[in-house]
Amino acid sequence: MERREVLKLSAAAGAAGALTLGRVNFAGAAGAAAGRAGPAADAGGAAGSGEAPAEETRTVTGHLPAGAPDFVYLPVGVPPGVGEIAVAYHYDKPPVPEGTAGNACDIGIFDERGTAPGGAGFRGWSGGARAEFFLRADDATPGYLPGPVNEGTWHIALGPYTIAPQGLDYEVTVTLRYGPPGRTPAPVYPPERARGRGRAWYRGDSHLHSVHSDGKRTPAQIAALARAAGLDFLTTTEHNTTASHRAWEGLWGDDLLILTGEEVTTRNGHVVAMGTDPGVFIDWRYRARDNAFGRYARAIRRAGGLVIPAHPHATCVGCGWKFGFGDADAVEVWNGPYGPDDEITLAEWDNTLVAHARGGGAWLPAVGHSDAHRDPDVVGLPQAVVLADDLSRRALQDGIRAGRVWIAESSRIDLSFAVTGGRGAHAGIGERIRLPGTAPVTARLTVSGAPGCTVSFVTDQGTRHTAPLPPSGAATVTWHTTPDNAAYIRAEIRHPPTTPGLPGPMAALTNPVFLDRE
Repeated sequence: MERREVLKLSAAAGAAGALTLGRVNFAGAAGAAAGRAGPAADAGGAAGSGEAPAEETRTVTGHLPAGAPDFVYLPVGVPPGVGEIAVAYHYDKPPVPEGTAGNACDIGIFDERGTAPGGAGFRGWSGGARAEFFLRADDATPGYLPGPVNEGTWHIALGPYTIAPQGLDYEVTVTLRYGPPGRTPAPVYPPERARGRGRAWYRGDSHLHSVHSDGKRTPAQIAALARAAGLDFLTTTEHNTTASHRAWEGLWGDDLLILTGEEVTTRNGHVVAMGTDPGVFIDWRYRARDNAFGRYARAIRRAGGLVIPAHPHATCVGCGWKFGFGDADAVEVWNGPYGPDDEITLAEWDNTLVAHARGGGAWLPAVGHSDAHRDPDVVGLPQAVVLADDLSRRALQDGIRAGRVWIAESSRIDLSFAVTGGRGAHAGIGERIRLPGTAPVTARLTVSGAPGCTVSFVTDQGTRHTAPLPPSGAATVTWHTTPDNAAYIRAEIRHPPTTPGLPGPMAALTNPVFLDRE
């Protein structure tokens, strides 16, 4: 089928521009059968039989120039009687000059309910992880939502992430398979609470990917790895899809709470929507210049989730965070094995603590997640350790919002950190202590499981005290100061340096204790 040229610029993707192509039409079961009545009938049905075909296929080809909008929609007219829709696509990858981005194009689909931002029409997204997918009532390719293939105009969504100077040639093949509508089983979602240990410190990893986006592990494999890592909870956060929410049946238990969420992957940064209601889709089709993030941050909170910018200084295309932190509930300062981009994020976050201490509004707690996709990525490297009243979605989120969190590279590391002063004053991680400015206070960190590491106490003046840990990796380290000399104190535990000019990789770090002056 010859592709029609672009018909119009559309606002279907929200503030981000989009191209809408010519509609792909199918004859439908009855029409296709009638068309096969003559001697020229093909293998789709017997000549003159009048039988309905099993399937119909259409192929669309086209070219996108460099600078094309973020989303290209291909409308597909779905007639009645379709039991399954299948899509395959490919695009060229011509050679490009060194230092120039080549072609990369994502794909997904919206059903007859439309492509409106945040609307009900979303049916799945695989990004660039798959070259083909299908949907029917009882099943779908991972990343896509099973359900009826209703009559109406569906839209295949192409996302040209980067385009080579020569442009991007694409081919999309759509196959409709006719048959009964089928039945969609009711999804079984994880419970919001596990047995837990009452008020305690719970370890979790809330940024993980499975085969339902660009990961290579199944949910069962991830759950096993989470248990082996000593985790109490995890959050499933696939790129721009909720398809994994129904994929964890039988994998939770008294020892492991599974929360649902999404990694909202925009062109100007990624955000972990942690603990959103099962099945609630959060849209990603906007850029920072569209001034739309606040609206979607509110949508995350309405769905019961936390807004956590992910890897703010990652170097992959579109990964750097451009939306600011005013709408965030926490920030991911440590993503996967600790590296230079985490060091930059940590320094940026520490600057926000200084701004808060001088009256610059609420402070933003720090968390860490593995962002594990496949072997050899380590689930639980790092992990957020949260003080919560119980092992439940709400209690964990309350603990994170309050900053009652420390981060560790593994469950081998344990610590406690507090600041004490006169008159029985005491504050733990994420809390405040209020004393006269000259009153002496003592910071005390007790740590185990960190052999060869060094402890540092960090304030608004920078690192103020360091001490090596003994070979056992277990010790209690103290330091004395006053509220006049430290607006806050937080602790870091680091390995020896491995990169010239940079401090050693992080083994663990805490959120601050604030020292308020009377």
